Amino acid sequence: MKHIAVIGAGITGVTTAYSLLQRGYRVTVVDRNRYAAMMTSFANGGQLSASNAEVWTQLSTVLKGMRWMFKRDAPLLINPKPDWHKYSWMAEFIGNIPNYKSNTTESARLAIAARQHLFDWAARENIDFDHEARGILHICVDKKGFDHATRVNALLADGGLTRRAVTADEMRSIEPALRGDLYGGFYTESDSTGDIHKYTRGLAKACTRLGAAFHFDSRVHRLDHDDHGITVSFSSDTSDTVEQETFDGVVICAGIESRRLGEQLGDRVNIYPVKGYSITVDLPDEESRTAAPWTSLLDDNAKVVSSRLGDDRFRIAGTAEFNGVNYDIRDDRIRPLVAWCRRFFPDVETEHVLPWAGLRPMMPSMMPRVGAGKQSGVYYNTGHGHLGWTLCAATAEMVGDVVAGAQPSGA
Repeated sequence: MKHIAVIGAGITGVTTAYSLLQRGYRVTVVDRNRYAAMMTSFANGGQLSASNAEVWTQLSTVLKGMRWMFKRDAPLLINPKPDWHKYSWMAEFIGNIPNYKSNTTESARLAIAARQHLFDWAARENIDFDHEARGILHICVDKKGFDHATRVNALLADGGLTRRAVTADEMRSIEPALRGDLYGGFYTESDSTGDIHKYTRGLAKACTRLGAAFHFDSRVHRLDHDDHGITVSFSSDTSDTVEQETFDGVVICAGIESRRLGEQLGDRVNIYPVKGYSITVDLPDEESRTAAPWTSLLDDNAKVVSSRLGDDRFRIAGTAEFNGVNYDIRDDRIRPLVAWCRRFFPDVETEHVLPWAGLRPMMPSMMPRVGAGKQSGVYYNTGHGHLGWTLCAATAEMVGDVVAGAQPSGA
């Protein structure tokens, strides 16, 4: 039986491990944290959103970034400090503008393909992840935003998504808790939401039951390729001893660390860490629970999404910050999320708000790196940016098929 290492126990790593186990492989997962889903898969916006498949590679994104560069609470913030990786990445981002339409359509197609796998696995393994199948409501506060969303709608439709335009009155009918001035919007009934952390932890437990080994608290130092396979050198956070284990193959699902690990194997995986923030609003009383929405919302103008996670939690997430490897939680980035809650849901109690920040692993094309590397036995499933939760099941199946084609499990 072929033995495959998966580097990373976030949502892409754990879904990849599960996909490989279903194909008959022996699987070992290595992760730097004590538990699965403790980094970018910990507290994202919660949306399983084909309707948010639009990639960011547009001239308007570049112009907004320049205009907002010195506005500390801007939805998109770029630290102007010179950094070769950041600016070379941005040059590649600009070079991908001609692929905006095709990549948006392909992202939507992948998102739709991912849904059934994700839901089937949850049902098979009895995973409770606060799933809400109430659709996603894309809100527009002015005509400019609505017109842009209308243009995007055609690209999403090419990817197979059904999303219908709704009036402001229809939006309030879909979500009665919604307040504020609205122009109109779009509603995607087939989209849904759920707690990424709960799902990943649940699927990791299922992988363990199916025979996967997990090395937690283990930092990967090197990956070396030779005729015998791929040797993973790692050490525990509780020990200085470096351990080595050789595998028939390795799938790198290591988020922002994928760039460093790919270089060791001769592959260029140009991931940049794009920081996103979230707040989890505690709903302590019946008034707040009634005032908080159950339908998930997407506000493209503010770069904010929201999801209801069970009866007593409301997640609001968004913004994009280009500031290198930096996990600091900044008050001036959190306050706009609280203000957004107060604007559209003024009766929600915001005294108890838990802030969080994570680094999205983003490729300049805004498309994930999925497939084989230059050397035999090396594979990637990484770089999903803001759509890791949405795309993970599809890309896990894709990389599982690639591994199976190159290295049959029983060979």
